[in-house]
Amino acid sequence: MDDEQEHQPNNPVLETVSFPFHRMTVARFRETFPKARWSDRLQAWTVPGSTARRRIDRWLASEADRKAPFEEERGRDLFEFEPILSPYLEVHNGGLRVRTPYSREVVDELRQIPFARLNGEAKAWEVPFAFYEELQQRWDAIEDAAERAEPEERRKRAQARRGMEEEARTKRRAAERRKKRLPVASDEMPPLGRPVATAAYGVVVVTEVTGELVDPAEVTEHHPAVSDEHVWVLWRLPTLEELIHTWPAQHEPIQFDRNRGWWQPTLDELRDARRQAKMRERRKRKDGHAHDGARAGQI
Repeated sequence: MDDEQEHQPNNPVLETVSFPFHRMTVARFRETFPKARWSDRLQAWTVPGSTARRRIDRWLASEADRKAPFEEERGRDLFEFEPILSPYLEVHNGGLRVRTPYSREVVDELRQIPFARLNGEAKAWEVPFAFYEELQQRWDAIEDAAERAEPEERRKRAQARRGMEEEARTKRRAAERRKKRLPVASDEMPPLGRPVATAAYGVVVVTEVTGELVDPAEVTEHHPAVSDEHVWVLWRLPTLEELIHTWPAQHEPIQFDRNRGWWQPTLDELRDARRQAKMRERRKRKDGHAHDGARAGQI
């Protein structure tokens, strides 16, 4: 059977198994699993059937018992001379037991070790001493994958992903702000040249109505209340003088005002905007004095 046939939708579930080639071992395997087929792509035997995994594990256990005593002793000697020191490995009932947090990578590595099998009750993989050398060759990959699967490491990665997403959102917000545009209801336009309050940018002065329709799918992240009835206007920050001459609203904005995109600023909003405007003007004066000093030094 070729690889394409193995994975046809109508075929039964296939389990895989690999072991060192030996004529008598293969003969015993074929006798136990007459429907098994060799896959060149997987470099393993495939066995169909919903109970195939359990039958394979039983056969692997029985084959492991056939290993010559000197191979078992050789594995024990290797382990004593060059032991794997890891919290994920222990000696148990004449063999080695590997217990790690669940990891697909760990499972894939262990399945490449001949006669390794999963002990469901112990929730651990068991490897005969006879195959300690194969386990040793794969241990770095097994331990690395197990450490990545630890709950604390998973939590750190999740936090890092959240941090990256938050950083990306911040950059998107900054990019949108640099465009200095605001969506407003097309039938409720703000007055030009006068400070108005907005949900996204605080108190601003609208300078131009572009007439361009807003695409809600493009900006919902930044302007949740936007609809296809909104158009873009351009804005700038107000001066301190403009804010001083702006009368505050008598009441808090209602939902209708927020939905249209702007409203008359309240006293608290004006106070905050005036404080920011003062800071901007102080920075401008300071920068101007520094610039004049630099020019004087050049002269």
